[in-house]
Amino acid sequence: MGAVFVDLDRTLLRGPSGPVLDLALRRRGVVPHDRNLPGANALYALYGRLGENVVSMGFARAAAVLARGWQADEVRAAAEEAVPELVALVAPYAPAALHGHRSAGRRLVLATTTPVDMVTPLAHTLGFDDVVATRYGVDDDGRYTGHIEGGFVWGPGKLAAVRRWAESAGESLADCHAYSDSIYDAPLLARVGHPHALNPDPRLHALAVGRRWPVEHWDRPPGVPSIVGLEPYHLLRLVLRRSTFPYARFDIKGVEAIPKVGGVLLAANHRSYFDAVALALVARELNRPVRFLGKRELFDAPVAGWVLRAIGGIPVDRGSGSSAPLEAAEASLRAGEVVIILPEGTIPRGEASLDPVLHGRTGVARLASATGAPVVPVGLWGTERVWPRESKVPNLIGFHDVAVRVGTPVPLGPGDAAAHTETIMAAISALIPNDERPAAGSAGRDLATSLSKDR
Repeated sequence: MGAVFVDLDRTLLRGPSGPVLDLALRRRGVVPHDRNLPGANALYALYGRLGENVVSMGFARAAAVLARGWQADEVRAAAEEAVPELVALVAPYAPAALHGHRSAGRRLVLATTTPVDMVTPLAHTLGFDDVVATRYGVDDDGRYTGHIEGGFVWGPGKLAAVRRWAESAGESLADCHAYSDSIYDAPLLARVGHPHALNPDPRLHALAVGRRWPVEHWDRPPGVPSIVGLEPYHLLRLVLRRSTFPYARFDIKGVEAIPKVGGVLLAANHRSYFDAVALALVARELNRPVRFLGKRELFDAPVAGWVLRAIGGIPVDRGSGSSAPLEAAEASLRAGEVVIILPEGTIPRGEASLDPVLHGRTGVARLASATGAPVVPVGLWGTERVWPRESKVPNLIGFHDVAVRVGTPVPLGPGDAAAHTETIMAAISALIPNDERPAAGSAGRDLATSLSKDR
């Protein structure tokens, strides 16, 4: 099935690993606290912003000499201690991408210039099968000799090291994938069958466009733009306020029950087209990336569709049976983001809107099972007064009360997706007052009148 070679700094990680590893070596006493490389902080900042350059790689090569006399075991111990800090730097969408390759049967190989003793603990923690990295020579006393064994793993040297690994592993580079941010990894990218320019520096970006290599990012979903780390949803939060909708009086409670970190599923009932606004106001209060699933017709609209995609919306082709929407939602959850889903799929119509029991599809339950993300129920009512389902435009006359209640995470014990879906829908229903439930509320009474007229 081939192997997947993944670069470390600014590729797997959102920035350079150097500052974290340097601090770990100092804490361990391997490097004296008073021994500082002049301009190191500025060099790391430049590297984190623009990527590799000849100067930074010159220092990386010279590091073998500076490490002469260090005890290799102590370096490995420092690297073990640095793992939690390095894991925190892993790009949010990296786990989903690696999971996809792993599920396809491909071996994962961390391919980096960083010395092997410093990155192997991280690679093992993240589930990599092997490491291709620079190796320092070690003497009989377990101390570094100041020499590099097997060549410096950078540029053409990384390609040579990867080739050696592939030959020993019985892999053809034509079947392999490679991810890198650096123009200096162009020799490797050009030799594998599946090159990926990931968070590319300007020169690699130009090369990738010219050679039609995929240009990807693991800090956000595909298709979501970003400028200096800001996505469109950051800008949307500036204008999306309750005061933006003066004809609606919002009563939103329970948002504090939504976990502050990690993937979370928000499952809400569906009453009206105005539900999207009520849920967007909930998302605004979270101050973290929130994605949502919506019907494809919304994404096909010329302007609105671009906006929805730009903020990370996931289009759903109802009735197509495609697994793509749930796969995209799973990737967002594995990235530690919030995903909003309306399990009913569409606004209940006809006789269905009179049913006092909410019925949902199993997507939320399946996502929770696949990712371990908690399911937080959300009850909505009053949105149908602002934008009745039979109306093409919202009712902007007068004031309309809209309520949102966020519950605590739903405990999903033993059971299949269908049973879990019933539990989730019951939790949503429990948040809605009896006199606001579909069969009892004004929407239900209006529909009952309409149905009787139809008969």
